[in-house]
Amino acid sequence: MRSLSGFGRAIKVAPARIVGFFAALVIAASLVITAVAAASADETLAVSTAKGRATITAEIADDPATRAHGLMFRESLPQNHGMLFDFGTSDDVSFWMKNTPLSLDMIFIREDGTVARVVPNTVPYSTTAIPSGDPVRFVLELEAGSARRLGIVAGTRLTGPRFAADGQ
Repeated sequence: MRSLSGFGRAIKVAPARIVGFFAALVIAASLVITAVAAASADETLAVSTAKGRATITAEIADDPATRAHGLMFRESLPQNHGMLFDFGTSDDVSFWMKNTPLSLDMIFIREDGTVARVVPNTVPYSTTAIPSGDPVRFVLELEAGSARRLGIVAGTRLTGPRFAADGQ
């Protein structure tokens, strides 16, 4: 038996129980991470700009758990791959870069797929709020530089299954 103390009192715990507890904790955490990843299905978005037509593979964050986790802890994204946050209704929203080591372009999108605002090259790990500026339903996060490379600016229209102008 080993004595652990904390919060002013000692308890006696067998070393095997300590290892078992931490193993269960690791398994539970991995199940939560797996569930969050599984809940996030991919959708294909399309955009046509003066620079040409492109498709974007977007992981979907449309529930509180996936929206809260977002792209935190990611260190890279494939080209033309990102995350589309769907809030269900239009509202003023703000994002931050806490726990996000990857610089991103944040594209704030209205319900019909029209880009309201592009915030390029966000600062990794920053807790400074990045507001939408207007009510939006969606935010698309792509690796920094993607909006410029693809020609996405305010007024650009994206198409995809979630945008109102596409039959939703």
